[in-house]
Amino acid sequence: MADHTLVFIVLGLTLAAFVWGRFRFDLVAFSALLATVMLGLVPGEEAFLGFGHPAVITVAAVLVLSRGFERSGVVDMIAEQVLKVGDRLLLQLVALTGTVVVLSGFMNNVGALALLLPVAMRLAREHDTSPSLLLMPLAFGSLLGGLMTLIGTPPNIIIASYRGSVTDEPFGMFSFFPVGAVVVLVGLAFIVLLGWRLVPKRAGKASTEEMFDTANYLVELKVDEDAKAVGWTLRELQRELEEAVPVLAVVRDERRWAGHAFLGTLKAGDILLVEAGPEEMKLLEDKAGLRVGLGPEEQEAQENEAQPEENNAETCGTNAEPTRQGSGAEGRTSKENGKSRSEKKSADTEGLELVEAVVRNDSMMINRTVTQLRLQNQYGLHLIAVARDGGRLKQRLRDIRFRAGDVLLLQGGESNLSESLATLGCLPLARRNLPLGQPRMLLVSIGVFAVAILAMLMDLLPAAVALSAAALVSLLVGVLPLREAYQAVDGPIIVLLAAMIPVGQALETSGGAALVAESLVLAGEQWPVLVLLIGLFLVSMLLSNVINNAAAALLMAPIAASLAEGFGTSVDPFLMVVAVSASCAFLTPIGHQSNTLVMGPGGYRFGDYWKMGLPLSLLVLAVAMPMILFVWPL
Repeated sequence: MADHTLVFIVLGLTLAAFVWGRFRFDLVAFSALLATVMLGLVPGEEAFLGFGHPAVITVAAVLVLSRGFERSGVVDMIAEQVLKVGDRLLLQLVALTGTVVVLSGFMNNVGALALLLPVAMRLAREHDTSPSLLLMPLAFGSLLGGLMTLIGTPPNIIIASYRGSVTDEPFGMFSFFPVGAVVVLVGLAFIVLLGWRLVPKRAGKASTEEMFDTANYLVELKVDEDAKAVGWTLRELQRELEEAVPVLAVVRDERRWAGHAFLGTLKAGDILLVEAGPEEMKLLEDKAGLRVGLGPEEQEAQENEAQPEENNAETCGTNAEPTRQGSGAEGRTSKENGKSRSEKKSADTEGLELVEAVVRNDSMMINRTVTQLRLQNQYGLHLIAVARDGGRLKQRLRDIRFRAGDVLLLQGGESNLSESLATLGCLPLARRNLPLGQPRMLLVSIGVFAVAILAMLMDLLPAAVALSAAALVSLLVGVLPLREAYQAVDGPIIVLLAAMIPVGQALETSGGAALVAESLVLAGEQWPVLVLLIGLFLVSMLLSNVINNAAAALLMAPIAASLAEGFGTSVDPFLMVVAVSASCAFLTPIGHQSNTLVMGPGGYRFGDYWKMGLPLSLLVLAVAMPMILFVWPL
């Protein structure tokens, strides 16, 4: 069997696996790499050269620099300005989408979206706006912004590097700007003036309480002497209940432990601060013998001892009426029972925070359950609820296998909450007092990045070297801790790129790319080159909507170069067409991480994206094609 036939079979199976989505894209790509090596399509000694490829190193360096921007106070500075726009939806769209467009040109577009997603959610809540009207424009804006520079999106880095292998001169930092800037301006105008009107309005999803339909209470449960739970650990309590009922704190003799930090056994007189609804409270009473509140004699004794106190939003009463939990952003307020009474001593929730977070595409939580993750014991987090497709899941929490885009309602200690979320691969959406980064060394991080860009523009250093040096300096001067730098490097993307680069080269060396190009040239020899460029654009765009856009660029670049050779024209316009079209993943939520991240918080369904994405894609095609031919003539 001919080599190019084997390559087509491997690529066909790889694309089918990408579309199926049963296995992660990095595993699929790595399997494709090993398959090509075993079939003799890629020499064994060259199998892993992709991990040292300049495109891969550049992507890793950009990810580290982007995380440095997050920690250096960029999010606080942006939020302060964006939140001043008021309650006019048009101004909110201009501020959010315009800002993410600019940021995406100079940092990873997923990182830019991550900075502004909590800001958009806060705007929606403060001004009673459906977040669905803000989040899809925000995601699409992050994709558009990446078109303007070399480092804005992985397809640009890949195409620039591929041009270097073909012509010995890669595209520069701002080679993409003339075409990208015009496309961005037209696309931004479309999104702000018309596009958002095509987005389905998902009402009532802006607050935690509405999204999760919470009917739970913060309630104090007393462990009596005759309670079954005496002598149990909290793990044994959960096992007996056969349900994850979050124990937020244990109080014993005026001393308080966070639930995840209490490792002892329960004793008579202990008070458990529990997140539970009516059904869970009945379960706790029947199976563990725990009772709500205090008995009449204890209440009378406590009332005689208690001093009048002001109501505090962070405390809950130990009376028989449980304390209602409000939204995560607003804290907790005491529920009035209609009777005049003194405020009683209570177990407070100091140090505990409630947070909404969205599961990222690269999260370690995907396809795993809360039990497999040991969420409470290992990370100190209580899972309270899960929302998917804009609504709360009703199945038992322990049975839920997490998906990318799920919105989780979590509670944990404020000291380690940010680190736990980062380790798990979750992006916090909205929560009071949860800094997304420590505002420090803003000027240093910007200055280091500016020096790297200058070195690239003056051809002093290649892009991979200049950006890697900037990332190293950022670590040395303390802009970013080393641990967070390793966390910032998106492992699945790195593996995908490193694995698919040799596979793409196999497509070229086996003659497969030339065969495809020759067939296209013969089929379209009666048509002008422009028609084939439009066809190339459409194929790359459709491919980017079902597989990762970086993989689409890697597969289409050799075909584009072979097409240019077949027509005897410059390779530049063909490669530019692939660069632009591979970033037009506007039709589905799976084509790009930005689309997936906003799916849960926006309450979108799979079919919502094309309603604004299709006209935007056609508009990009109509604007980009003449600009490419003007700037990069045949």
